[in-house]
Amino acid sequence: MSIDSLRRSAHATVSGFPPGFWWLWLSTLVNRTGAFVLTFLSLYLTQELGHSAWFAGLVVALHGLGGVAGSPLGGTLTDRWGRRPTMVTMHLAAAACAAALAVVTSAWAIATVVLLMGVAMQAVRPSINATIADMVPAHDVRRAYALNYWALNLGFAIASIGGGAAAFLGYRTLFVVDAVATVLCAVIVFLRLPETRPEAAVDKQGETVAEAKVSMLTVLRDAPFRTLVLLNLLVCVVFTAPWIGLPLTMAHQGLPPSSFGMVIAVNGIVIVGFQLLVNKLTDKRSPVLLLTLSSLLFAVGTGATALAGSSVAFAATVVVWTVGEMIHVPTNAAATARLAPEHARGRYQGVMGMSWAVAGFVAPITAGAIVDGPGPDVLWAATAVIGVVAAVGYFTRLRKALAEETSPQETSPQDAPRVLKGESSTDSSVPSVNA
Repeated sequence: MSIDSLRRSAHATVSGFPPGFWWLWLSTLVNRTGAFVLTFLSLYLTQELGHSAWFAGLVVALHGLGGVAGSPLGGTLTDRWGRRPTMVTMHLAAAACAAALAVVTSAWAIATVVLLMGVAMQAVRPSINATIADMVPAHDVRRAYALNYWALNLGFAIASIGGGAAAFLGYRTLFVVDAVATVLCAVIVFLRLPETRPEAAVDKQGETVAEAKVSMLTVLRDAPFRTLVLLNLLVCVVFTAPWIGLPLTMAHQGLPPSSFGMVIAVNGIVIVGFQLLVNKLTDKRSPVLLLTLSSLLFAVGTGATALAGSSVAFAATVVVWTVGEMIHVPTNAAATARLAPEHARGRYQGVMGMSWAVAGFVAPITAGAIVDGPGPDVLWAATAVIGVVAAVGYFTRLRKALAEETSPQETSPQDAPRVLKGESSTDSSVPSVNA
């Protein structure tokens, strides 16, 4: 492939988005570039404060538990307050928590701050995803989510490298830098990002059409979306398991801890280096096909971990499930946007985000228990089975709900208001998506 063709391909990947998207992209990059707390929290708790590894694991789990509450909270605020106020408020709250960690030292205070930080960090994500769905045309939404996910991982890679190099300044200094970066992210959103919450619809006479009220219970009654959430929960469990199970498995094989650092670094390297290429290859593909494929890649990649016996082999398994990750994350976010009514995008993204948070809390505990009990091979066999079950579920249960429109001129399901089960439209001319 020539340089010109690579340039054209890169241009096609990043072109066609409004300026607001790129300000949001920049805020994501800035925020993640300063994301030092979670990366170095366990080391800070054990090496500097002298807490046990058990306590460090509990505190990290509390961060995930906070996300379980934060995601639906953020989704509700996104629809009620608006996208920008929710983002600014939650970014500032997360910054305050990061700054507090540089000051507090008692076990209870640290646990409380980390729990609240989990709430704030997860609460901001529904507003980001809803904003992207608001401002980007339906046919480009998956590409937009992929680019934003790339920014997230690029920033995290910079934070990991920079934080490791700057650790000699002290963990508290890194937490302050995290707080400053998060405040800067909030400033970018406040100054440069427009509010994108859709205005109330009007009928032919110019009168405001009352929107059907959508609660979290209403969202969960949406059968296709409920299926999407449950299947994503399965995939998230498979995706989360290696972060705990892989280092334990490598230790069982007699490999040193440094080997895990090199192996897991492959995840970030592959995402940063190849996310745009994967996005180009998968653009315009059927979302059901992509979700099915990504689930199978998770199944194969994690399942093959039971067969690995060297650092190179373990790294190869990471490459496989990382490709699945690159396909799954933006496709799942776009599928959520497709199924959500305009005025309830925040709540839908909030419920979807809760599945990630639940997996982040449950999977590490379960994976550790399985490795200590039946053994690593049982863990990887279980993840392979769960991945296959998820793939079958996507292929058999969501083909109709996520079917692509047949013509670019047709109104896509994402752009058409949906009438959910138990609701009625106040305007008979408004079409509904068959759920």
